[in-house]
Amino acid sequence: MNIYKSSEDYLETILILSKDKQYIRAIDIVENMNFSKPSVSIAMKKLRENGYINVNNNGHITLTEEGLKIASNVYERHQILTKALIALGVNEDVAKEDACKLEHDLSEESFQALKRYFNK
Repeated sequence: MNIYKSSEDYLETILILSKDKQYIRAIDIVENMNFSKPSVSIAMKKLRENGYINVNNNGHITLTEEGLKIASNVYERHQILTKALIALGVNEDVAKEDACKLEHDLSEESFQALKRYFNK
């Protein structure tokens, strides 16, 4: 899967928002990520064109199967890395922020090792 980090962040955000909301709109993403409306609009267009999201006539955003696959992978990495950093004594807020940075660059081998260790 070759996708930009920013796209992964958008997909992860859509997944997280969908856990609490029945309908996700671009404004929800703007508010959650603190990005400008034009930036989110451009990103949603690219994600739609690449087949990661669907946007219906009411502006409701849903993940496609491929978008959900990517979002779930990134979200799982975020959760495991946050858990690992907290276990090492890192403040929860700092751990969440650092996990967001690490989730994109950590090798699959290292991630699987962390996952096995922290899911025991």
